[in-house]
Amino acid sequence: MQILRGAAALLLAASHSVVVVVVVAAAPEATSQQQQQAPASASASASEQNLHLPPYRYHPDPKRANAVKQAFKLSWEGYYKHAFPHDSLRPVTNGFADDRNGWGASAVDAFSTALIMGEYKIIDQILKYVPEINFNKTGSEVSLFETTIRYLGGLLSAYDLLTGPLQEYLDYTPRQTSAILEQAKRLADNLKVAFDTPTGIPDNELFFDPPRKKGSTNNGVATIGTLVLEWTRLSDLTGDPQYAKLAQKAEKYLLHPRPALGEPFPGLLGSSVNLDTGLFENGAGGWGGGTDSFYEYLIKMYLYDPHRFEKYKERWVLAADSSIRYLISHPTTRPDLTFLAMWRNRTLHYFSEHLACFNGGNFILGGLTLDEPVYVRFGLDLVSSCYATYSGTLTGIGPELFQWQDSHTPLNASNNPGPPQEQKRLYERAGFWITNGGYQLRPEVIESYYYAYRATGEKKYQEWAWEAFVAVNATCRVGSGYSSLADVNKPEGGGWTDFQESFWFAEVMKYAYLIFAEIFKAFYYSSCTKIPLIIEGLP
Repeated sequence: MQILRGAAALLLAASHSVVVVVVVAAAPEATSQQQQQAPASASASASEQNLHLPPYRYHPDPKRANAVKQAFKLSWEGYYKHAFPHDSLRPVTNGFADDRNGWGASAVDAFSTALIMGEYKIIDQILKYVPEINFNKTGSEVSLFETTIRYLGGLLSAYDLLTGPLQEYLDYTPRQTSAILEQAKRLADNLKVAFDTPTGIPDNELFFDPPRKKGSTNNGVATIGTLVLEWTRLSDLTGDPQYAKLAQKAEKYLLHPRPALGEPFPGLLGSSVNLDTGLFENGAGGWGGGTDSFYEYLIKMYLYDPHRFEKYKERWVLAADSSIRYLISHPTTRPDLTFLAMWRNRTLHYFSEHLACFNGGNFILGGLTLDEPVYVRFGLDLVSSCYATYSGTLTGIGPELFQWQDSHTPLNASNNPGPPQEQKRLYERAGFWITNGGYQLRPEVIESYYYAYRATGEKKYQEWAWEAFVAVNATCRVGSGYSSLADVNKPEGGGWTDFQESFWFAEVMKYAYLIFAEIFKAFYYSSCTKIPLIIEGLP
C-alpha cells in the first residue's frame, strides 16, 4: 500500500472533524485530480467557502515531526499489546480500562491521526477492527456526548479522509471503507433514543441492550451543542436526514435561549437546560468545561456550510464580541496576560482551566474564517497567556485548573480573592495560582499553538509546541506509554495516575505533528460540497 508522503489533515472539532483542512506534501497533481472528483450537484462553489490564511511562509521541521510520530507509535504499540481492544491503556501496570464502554476508544481515536501520519500498519490494524465493534452491547452507562465526539467523530473523520483527499493514495476497497460508515450509522441508531424527550433536547445518559434513556431532567450546553457537526455530517454522507434533524432541533434551544436568565451577556449562555421545557436553569458559564465546545462548534458549523449555518456564525460573533467586551481579565501581578473570566449571571469569577485554552485557537479560526483580524489578534493574546500557564510550572506543563486576581476588580472582593499563602510566590512570578495541578494529557494549549502558527507563520509557536512536547515526553512517558499526572508543579509531575487518555492519540499527537509537518500544497476540503479550495499564500 502506498500513501503520499507527509499527507496530513487538521481536524477542526473537539477531537475530530468532518470538515478538514488537508495539507499534502509533494503532490503537485493532487489539486486537479481532486477537482475531478467534485460532484456536479455540489451545493456551493469553492469560491464561496470562507477560510483565509495569510501569505506567510512556514517552517517545516521533519526531525521534530518524526519525534512526534515515534511518540505516537510507542503509545499505540503499548496500547495494542497490553490493552487492545479495550478502551484505554494503563501504562504503568500494563493494564487496561474500559472507561468508554469497551468499544476500543483509543483505536478509534487513533484512526485519523494514523491516516495523517501515514502509519500503514496501524491503519490496517484499526481498519480491520472497526467492523468487529459491537455497538449494541456495553456493560456501562453511555455518554451521548463522549460517544459522539470520540466514536462517531472518529469514524466519520477516518471515512472522510479515506474516501476523500486520501482516496487515490490508498488501495483500500470500497467494502472496507463503507464498513466504517455502516458502523457510524449503527452507533447513531442506538444513540438516537436520547432525543426522545418532550423538547427533543437529548438525555446525555443512556443504557444499551436495548437502547434507553437514564431519565435525566436536564442537560448541559456543551453536551447539547457538541453533537451537531457529527450528526449533520452523518446525514450528509448517508442521505438520511433524521440524524441532522435531531441534533439541529436540540441546537435551536441554544441558538434562541430562554428565559433571559440563560443569556447573561449577549451570546454567552448559562450551562443547564431543562429537557421538558427547553428553558435554561441557570446563568453560569464560561469558555471552559461544560460549555466550551458549544462555542467551538458554532464557527465550525458555519465553516462546514455557510449557506445552511449562517445563524451559527451570527451567534459565534455575538459570543466573541461579548467575550472581548465583558470577560477580559488581567492578573494583578502580570497585567500582560489576558484570560477570559467565568461568569455566574453577570458576576465574573477569575478562574480558568486547561480545557478553556482552546479559546485562543477558536478566536483565530473565527478571524481567519470571517476575515476579521481583531479576532485573530485577540486569539493570539489568549494563546500567549495559556503559554504562561505552561512556562510557569515546575514541569513546564499547564495545570487542570488555575486562578488569578483581577486587576480591575476591587481586591479581596468576594469574587476576587487573593492567592493562598503557599502560592503567593508563584502568583507573583507567573500571574496565576493552581487550584488543581493535574494534567490529563489534554491538547488545548498545543491545539491553539497550531492555529497561531498557521495564522502568523511565526516560529515561536513551533518552539512553544516543542517545549510542551518535550515537557510531556519527559514527565508523562512511563512504562508502555504516557500517563496523566497528579501535579504539574511538583517534581516528576507528582506521580503518574496510570492512565493514557484516548484523546492523546486524536488530539495531542495530531496537533503536535501537524505544527512541524512538511507542507507543499494545501487545500480546504469541504466534506459538504466535496470541492477542494487551494489556500493562497502557502508555499
